[in-house]
Amino acid sequence: MSKKEQLALSRRNFIQQVSFASIFLLSGEVKALDPIEVEAFRKKVKLRFIVASDIHYGQPNTPFEAMLDKAIAQINLFHAENPLDFCVMNGDIVHDDKSWMPVAKQKIDGLKMPYYVTRGNHDLVNEAFWKEVWGTPLNHQVAHKNVGILLGDTSNEQGKYLCPDLTWLKEQLEANKKKKQILLFLHIPQAKWTKHGIDHPEFFELLKKYPNVKAAFHGHEHDQDGVKMMNNTPFLFDSHIGGSWGTSYKGYRVGELLNDGTLITYMMNPEVKMEELSF
Repeated sequence: MSKKEQLALSRRNFIQQVSFASIFLLSGEVKALDPIEVEAFRKKVKLRFIVASDIHYGQPNTPFEAMLDKAIAQINLFHAENPLDFCVMNGDIVHDDKSWMPVAKQKIDGLKMPYYVTRGNHDLVNEAFWKEVWGTPLNHQVAHKNVGILLGDTSNEQGKYLCPDLTWLKEQLEANKKKKQILLFLHIPQAKWTKHGIDHPEFFELLKKYPNVKAAFHGHEHDQDGVKMMNNTPFLFDSHIGGSWGTSYKGYRVGELLNDGTLITYMMNPEVKMEELSF
């Protein structure tokens, strides 16, 4: 197969696998995109990342090892054709038994791009154990291409659903307020949009003061793969890559921040083409 034929096949596969695509314009307007429109924007991408959630490694009566292996392979394949700046595994890395966490990390270390993790309510570990395995604190921040990446903790060793540490979050928002964009990753949604969400209006009041928060990303709700809006900020869900319940497919969300600050985001289902969803 010639290089031209390989590129055409790659483009066709990409278009077939994209769904639930949206563009968040600088004006605050939200529009649905079809896969061909998504593909057309790809030369303008400044920052590209994937967020995948809810591995539930070790959950009884599930093929958890095969599911994680498959997700890692799919993400690496996407990265080979569409280079990623980073990936976030957004909570519930394991399922209630912390002894699985070092094993899961060995698998996730197979990712070919930088990656970050957040703790979910099934990751029943304390901060010392978390640091020992992952080498980072439960709340941490990094930057890529002058975009602030905030990764917050929304649970504890007992698996309680929690608001992120607002003192830490305010400090990080202040430290990054000169950046044009901030991306926020939290496992548990902070509004009762969904069955398992919680209600913390003070979280949203804090975010209102920092309009450079471009988007927030949640896991936790395996049956959610869309967007909720609050104060012109999108809060995006990404289905699940493991576990015993949720959407009929297992996929992950891609985010692409364009040079002008516009955000395009879409779900990838590497196996089955889904219907489009408009927001």
